[in-house]
Formats: sequence, C-alpha cells, structure tokens
Amino acid sequence: MSEPRTSPRMLGIYLNDHLAGATAGMELARRTAREHRRSPFGGELEDLAVQIMEDRAALLAVMADLEVPVRRYKIYGGWLGEKAGRLKPNGNLRRRSGLSTVVELESLRIGVEGKALLWQSLLAATGQDTRLDPDRLTELLNRARRQRAVLESLHDAGARTMLTPDRAESREAVVGT
Repeated sequence: MSEPRTSPRMLGIYLNDHLAGATAGMELARRTAREHRRSPFGGELEDLAVQIMEDRAALLAVMADLEVPVRRYKIYGGWLGEKAGRLKPNGNLRRRSGLSTVVELESLRIGVEGKALLWQSLLAATGQDTRLDPDRLTELLNRARRQRAVLESLHDAGARTMLTPDRAESREAVVGT
C-alpha cells in the first residue's frame, strides 16, 4: 500500500511551522551572541548566529522554490515566542545569570536539531519533487550537524562552569559580563 502524497496545504503548514521556529532561533542566536561578545566563546556564537540567519534565508528560498506562501502570523509568533522566553526565572531578578546561558544554549541546540530534521525530511523528498536541490539540502544538513557539535561543546563548558561547585571564578566568562 503506497503512502498518500503530502498535500500542498500540509507542506505549507510544515514549512511555515519551521519558519516560525527559525525566526525564534535567529532572534535567540543574535541575542545570545550579543550578550557574549566579550566572552571567550563570543566569536563562535557570532558565527553560529550568522549561519542560523543564513539557514532561515535558505528555508525562505526553498519555500519560494516550492511556491509555499509565507504565513506572516507564524513569523510574528516565532518572534514573540523568543521574546516571551526571556521572562523565565534565572536565579537573578534584574540581570543575566550563567543559568540563562546554559538554557539558551539548550534552546539553540533544540532548534538546530529541528532544523536538521527539516533538511533531512526535504532531502528524503527530493526523488518526488525536482524543485528540491539534493546537493543544497545535503550541505544544509551537514552544516546543522556542525552547528550541533559546536553547541554541544559550548553547552558542556557552560554547564561545567555553572553546575560544578568551586568554579565561581570562571562563571563571569559564561555570563558574558
């Protein structure tokens, strides 16, 4: 029994949901890079932020190639969701804490995982839709994998600093102040 083909409507919902997530991820990556520009890993975060912005642009290009209309309300929802995420308690009332950094890195990692799954799903569909470029999708998937490795390394360093007793001297580097 063959699987039913995905309707253009379902594809539109799927891609616009990823666009909302990409918008939130882009905002979070830019803010995180800005907050850590003076930290030891500020350069890595800036590189990630640029890549995440480029990946969002790549998603918009794929949507255009597939003639999927952009749903602006989903973009606004992703933008607003990232702003609302800043309201979470972090142990300090008025300023950032190292815990903020760890949670932000975890959020970015979750976003990159989702993005990798998007590229993998689209790559699987290249045989049925010639508008999808398998080489470009493979490149995007490999870049998401590299981003995941960088985020894993940054997260481990941040978690080690924040969650290990007697490491207070290096906490300032994680906080980015």
